Amino acid sequence: MESKPLRIIVALIIAIFLMLVSFAGGIFTGINLPSNLNLPSGLSLQATSQSQPTPEVASTPVDRETLFRPFWQAWDLVHKQYVEQPVDDTTLMRGAISGMLSSLGDPNTAYMDPIQYQQANAPLEGSYEGIGAWVDPTGEFLTIISPMEGSPAEGAGLKSGDMITAVDGSSVVGIDPTLVLRQVLGPAGSTVVLTIQREGEENPFDVSIVREKIVIPLVTSKMLDNNIAYLQIIQFGDKTENNVRDALKELMKNKPQGLILDLRNDPGGYLDTAIAVVSQFIPDGVVMYEDHGNGERVTFTARPGGLATEIPLVVLVNEGSASASEITAGAIQDRGRGTLVGTTTFGKGTVQSWSTLVDDQGAIKVTIAHWLTPNERQIHGVGLTPDVEVQLTEEDVKANLDPQLDKAIEIILAAPN
Repeated sequence: MESKPLRIIVALIIAIFLMLVSFAGGIFTGINLPSNLNLPSGLSLQATSQSQPTPEVASTPVDRETLFRPFWQAWDLVHKQYVEQPVDDTTLMRGAISGMLSSLGDPNTAYMDPIQYQQANAPLEGSYEGIGAWVDPTGEFLTIISPMEGSPAEGAGLKSGDMITAVDGSSVVGIDPTLVLRQVLGPAGSTVVLTIQREGEENPFDVSIVREKIVIPLVTSKMLDNNIAYLQIIQFGDKTENNVRDALKELMKNKPQGLILDLRNDPGGYLDTAIAVVSQFIPDGVVMYEDHGNGERVTFTARPGGLATEIPLVVLVNEGSASASEITAGAIQDRGRGTLVGTTTFGKGTVQSWSTLVDDQGAIKVTIAHWLTPNERQIHGVGLTPDVEVQLTEEDVKANLDPQLDKAIEIILAAPN
């Protein structure tokens, strides 16, 4: 049986967690990806049920001790009876938190252990160490979506659709792809051998890749023909706002006749960044509402000083546009500021708060609200419908064609001067 101090420590962690659920700070829009995106995530626009009040038994320390008596009984039984001893108390504690959050039934409310938390935040921070590829961890195997330009993955010849079936000679059949991702990541300068199953290839083959520090481009920009500006936001991270401003300053020097904002396959990111970015295109007024479970509504308005508030604007979206990118596109659409072109967006409309746990034990992500567009539209499971629907097929991609971009150019060229 474990010591009494250990019980107290675990009980304190649980109590601190319960407080964090109520008072968590650092608002995020959920970083959720469908299978064709670069980062995994869940989907829910409904707030967790408010119809049943919190039981009074959990309101005081004494009652909480009574409430958790079965938990400690189970804890003791595991330590006494489980066949593989000794058990790892830290693993049990993390599993308890994970199970508690899973019981809420909201895929966006979850626990991340320290490694998962670090990996989840690496893209938002703009860099990490690994092979440099967008991956899909939702299938049977960890699958390459696309290698990043100039990355070790690209240099090794990895292609979209490649499935990783072994890492360093060890089969990953039956292993959760998110755990396989941990094996693929590693310190810069180290080598990882991936066994790849590729469509059209009869047998798997090995690829040896030297990991590097991967700097993720959050924003790209360029001038297109006919003096049209092009701005792509890859993710709403902590440096995106400044990158967007810098890019717009350079683009606007050319006095472009129109601007294309590309939000395709953008999984979202920070809520504050989304408000800052959309303020570059909308001069004033409401850009989003945020509704909390207690009935409180927070109204977000455009910040002054936008650099592209009058230029003709077309926004490219697709089923991979989620969360913060939908906030941006939804505000532009509702306010009549620009034309949305592409396919229906993902439909991620909840707001999450991330809070780190004590003693470097990872973090919890809790759904605290859901957001609405300026016209008070909820998009859960529906997404934003573009003003002009244009498909981008696999054949188009293989032929290096982009009919969605072509339509955006066409709309800008037809806009009155």
